[in-house]
Amino acid sequence: MLRGDGVEISVREVLVHMIEEYARHCGHADLIRERIDGRVGV
Repeated sequence: MLRGDGVEISVREVLVHMIEEYARHCGHADLIRERIDGRVGV
């Protein structure tokens, strides 16, 4: 797999990055939910 600048990257690197981004966004969504409903933790 090639990046836009022609550097080759592995599928593993892409998957790890996607998992990291997904986790980060889930954390942000949880913070927003806490602000809306006032509940913290699960």
